[in-house]
Amino acid sequence: MASPEMVYLNGEVVPSAEARVSVEDRGFNFAEGIYEVARIVGGRTHRIEAHLDRLESGARALEIELPITREEVREEMLAIAARNGIEEGIVYLQLTRGAAPRSHAPPAGIKPTLVMLSRPFPGPAESDLQKGVSVITAPDLRWGYCEVKTTGLLPNVMAFRHAQAEGCDEAVLVRNGIVTEATRASVFCVRDGVVYTHPIDNILPGITRKYMIEDLRAEGVDVREIGVSVEDFRSADEVFLTGTATEVLPVARIDGGAVADGTPGKLTLFARKLYLQAVEATRSGEAG
Repeated sequence: MASPEMVYLNGEVVPSAEARVSVEDRGFNFAEGIYEVARIVGGRTHRIEAHLDRLESGARALEIELPITREEVREEMLAIAARNGIEEGIVYLQLTRGAAPRSHAPPAGIKPTLVMLSRPFPGPAESDLQKGVSVITAPDLRWGYCEVKTTGLLPNVMAFRHAQAEGCDEAVLVRNGIVTEATRASVFCVRDGVVYTHPIDNILPGITRKYMIEDLRAEGVDVREIGVSVEDFRSADEVFLTGTATEVLPVARIDGGAVADGTPGKLTLFARKLYLQAVEATRSGEAG
């Protein structure tokens, strides 16, 4: 009989089926919380310091105090992965302001809710990596806190559902005619050998995005953090997505039309090679 999935909940490790969060938790009532998804590679956390930086930044932005130290968060993430036997997978962490009678103004002294769980993660489907995925464009209807990784993801969820309804894999969001990001990933395009992506201006500071920009520039690739119109994305030479779960994923079609010849381009494949090198460095213990 398989062991039950275990979950970290407010300092205790309990079976997932027994984990309980109050119906008055402000994460439930107001989406007043943040989350992180970190990759586990060879039993090690991948790029964990950048994830912890973003977690702390988000907690400060929402004025939620982490109930344990940064070092303890790192240790507990590894511990819950090990407890569930996850050598290759993800750790999901969620922090909310905590439970209190429903009111827009939270009471003083409220205790935050901290949850962590870990599950296997196979990565993108090989067919998607080989052929590329299809995306639609959708209006970016989100709010002014996009730089914080909050649990308030309703516009992302609805845009993603619309993409699925059209037989596509993702929705690329457009604000005032400019592509910002995707519902679950950062997005890049390539035009005449130059890589473009939206600057960190009311978009999520993606961890994979950050390192991809650094790694490509270190290899001499011209990467520009500039807003690009949706029309220029549609006519780009290449388009690709990046993210912890997305990795580096080529986009073959946008709104039904092929991106260039509809196959993964040279720079996209090079970007994926750099990503996989970083993953292997974590797996071997050379990086974290």
